[in-house]
Amino acid sequence: MMKPILLLLLSSLLPPILTVDPPLPSPDGSDFIRTSCNTTLYPDLCFSSLSTFANSINNDSNHLARVAISHTLSNTLHLVSYLQNTYGNCVDPTAAILKDCSENLKDAVGEMRDSLAQMKELVSTGSVQSFRFQMSNVKTWLSAALTNQYTCTDGFEDLHVDGSIKDDVSSRVDDVKKLTSIALALVNHYADKAIP
Repeated sequence: MMKPILLLLLSSLLPPILTVDPPLPSPDGSDFIRTSCNTTLYPDLCFSSLSTFANSINNDSNHLARVAISHTLSNTLHLVSYLQNTYGNCVDPTAAILKDCSENLKDAVGEMRDSLAQMKELVSTGSVQSFRFQMSNVKTWLSAALTNQYTCTDGFEDLHVDGSIKDDVSSRVDDVKKLTSIALALVNHYADKAIP
């Protein structure tokens, strides 16, 4: 007699015990970053690059886009410095390609700086037309930066140069191309959310 009552009692407790509450949103904003990064071509790279900034982003799409641009700018500046320090003394045909590449990357840096400055100056109380114009500027500059990064490695396509230099530079430029693509996607995501 005791066993059926005990079984009945246990069976009535099992469903509540087995019920799992959905996870709460992360207080540091990493869920927001993950969701936003899913709108990019490189969601895993996006998240791994930007999740360290989760505490400062506070679920703010504008801030996330600015952090992405700033992170990309920093990586591009580091790459320019690396190319100058590592290959600055090349004298063969590779030297001209590397010089052109560095110049293209410096142009990309300028365009990223312009984009970042515009994102910081966005006027939320301004007109929709003004906002669209400002966002158009940001998108244009980031697209131009991406084009300059692609142009950077174009010189390697036409010449048969030292494979290790070509591979090293191309790999490093590909990394900043991906970061720029992520920043541009997050800017687009922000603009799409801000303008209904």
